[in-house]
Amino acid sequence: MTKRVFNFYAGPATLPLPVLERARDEFLDFAGCGMSILEISHRSKEYDRVHHEAMELVRELMHLKDDRKVLWLQGGASTQFYQVPLNLQLPGKRMQYVNTGAWSKKAIKEAGFYGEVDVVASSEDSSFSYIPKDVEFSEDAAFAHITGNNTIYGTEWHYMPKVPDEVPLVSDMSSHLMDRVMDFNAFGVIYAGAQKNLGPAGVTLVVVREDLMDRVPENTPTMQKWITHAKKDSLFNTGPVFAIYMCKLSLEYLKETGGIPAMERLNREKAKLLYDVIDGSGGFYKGHVTDRDSRSLMNVTFNLPTPELEAKCVEEGKERDLIGLKGHRSVGGMRASIYNAMTLEGVKTLREFLIEFQDKNQ
Repeated sequence: MTKRVFNFYAGPATLPLPVLERARDEFLDFAGCGMSILEISHRSKEYDRVHHEAMELVRELMHLKDDRKVLWLQGGASTQFYQVPLNLQLPGKRMQYVNTGAWSKKAIKEAGFYGEVDVVASSEDSSFSYIPKDVEFSEDAAFAHITGNNTIYGTEWHYMPKVPDEVPLVSDMSSHLMDRVMDFNAFGVIYAGAQKNLGPAGVTLVVVREDLMDRVPENTPTMQKWITHAKKDSLFNTGPVFAIYMCKLSLEYLKETGGIPAMERLNREKAKLLYDVIDGSGGFYKGHVTDRDSRSLMNVTFNLPTPELEAKCVEEGKERDLIGLKGHRSVGGMRASIYNAMTLEGVKTLREFLIEFQDKNQ
């Protein structure tokens, strides 16, 4: 029997077992063509079906309007850090960002290469332990940008900031895409590296409101223009075929299991199980996030009384097949990433282990 552990890594992250099993079964002979999905042409009818079904599943699950273009790109969210300002810049307009962590700071840095940037709110004063309240963007901004979830610090936006109608709101949803019901059409641009909450590494999902693609300067390199890929349904060049195929399988599984509403119910249940352990530990486990309304459903971050105990907890967790509990190298501590594909069984097993570990080490 194949061994499977509970994978709490922040990314690349766990995938649904039925999805992996289906990919295994189809690996050598995809759709009866006698070739692996890794071998077939991206221009073939077999792959064309996969590609467009994946796009339509995104549209269906997120209830996207007709004027939203779904793009499958490469380069990760880090590439979108510069493609967003490159494609959305407007002469004389400032770009406005909220700084809620390391990924926000990287996005802000890249935007600075294309014009003036305003940081309208930040939680850096408290080591990014909360999401700023009552954030508003100005009507003279080229666009407004937030990082929807912060894997390193464990915060997530649970409200919509105030954005004037004429200013497009942009969100990096890499680590919380489809984790809960929201109005995805409220955003002008959504981008997400797949490897946390959608599929394997190698593809980036970008959703762009159609009218925004006309902003890009004419002398921009062809491959850096969203409109280049939109006009060709992300088939301008050879895309990451296998990664898109895996995303398609994951999206089908999400649909079959109740879609985003069912996933939100499960995610809230999983998160509550872990936050209740932290809150009920009498300080043995201390959550990094100071504002409970800012707690992430995807990344539960916490500390133990000493680094030595944290190291012990990580090692003993490994012995129980609980993998990836060490916090990000920049902040230390502990982190359990409980993305959509993490099972309730996995979270319950982690909860039981944490309670037991406290009993033995307090």
